Amino acid sequence: MGHVVILGVFVADTAYRAERMPIIGETVLGNSFSLGPGGKGSNQAVAAGRLGVKVSMISRLGKDDFGQMALETWKSSGVTPFIEEDKDSYTGAAYIFIEESTGDNAIIISPGAAANISPEDLENKKELIVNADVFITQLEQPIEAAKKGLEIARSAGVKTILNPAPAVKLPNEILSLCDFITPNETETETLTGVNISTLEDADAACKKFVEMGVKNPIITLGEKGAYLHDHGLIESYKVGKVLETTGAGDAFNGGFAAALAEGRSTLDAINFGCATAGISVTRAGTAPSMPTRDEVEKILTT
Repeated sequence: MGHVVILGVFVADTAYRAERMPIIGETVLGNSFSLGPGGKGSNQAVAAGRLGVKVSMISRLGKDDFGQMALETWKSSGVTPFIEEDKDSYTGAAYIFIEESTGDNAIIISPGAAANISPEDLENKKELIVNADVFITQLEQPIEAAKKGLEIARSAGVKTILNPAPAVKLPNEILSLCDFITPNETETETLTGVNISTLEDADAACKKFVEMGVKNPIITLGEKGAYLHDHGLIESYKVGKVLETTGAGDAFNGGFAAALAEGRSTLDAINFGCATAGISVTRAGTAPSMPTRDEVEKILTT
């Protein structure tokens, strides 16, 4: 089956659709509003869980309605929570603006209780991590917690994935703990200084990542697909009309981690992640847009 352990954040997504983003001091009329589950770590857990692998989620929640939403979301997606409840804080929330004409988005995250995730939390979950096939984390919780999780996983021979979002500069001591890193173009430029305009730029950035200690850099390129170091572009899947791109990166990472945990090759796992993302962008929402295994397998075999 494969076992993926995810360290990350749950937030309640408040999504607003409008023709354009308001400028400071301006009010614009929106076309729609929705409230649903989100957060990069949680989205990736849902994606992997719906694909049928064993998924464990390490996080912190507030004891509130949004925290209950998290627990219900994970239960319905086959994700087992390993969380701490913080009664003195709140479960995270996100503001998501979606441009009506393109489906592109802009996001503000307030992680709430998840901002208090500590290295000690990871030490307390050490047995869980060392018995996983894949450990994946992002940067919405404190970096020191992510580092500790990567250290525990790496020392046990567990495959490590860092999705470095939101984009921040990272020391080489963290990057060297990564079997895989999965930044998009913006995150790649922040980390390497290389602006990604062409596939040659992606190749140069991958080489820079290797110099910084990453074993296998993978740069996600949106509608183009994903660029793997020493291989090249793995093309995306065009499944239908793009409705919303908000959860595409999380869908890719969840699908990629699930496939790796099952023992698939890096190339096959990236292809699986691209198919997962290709389906997700045809649907509204983040966690609700994640496909099932049957849907992904159908795309891969047609």
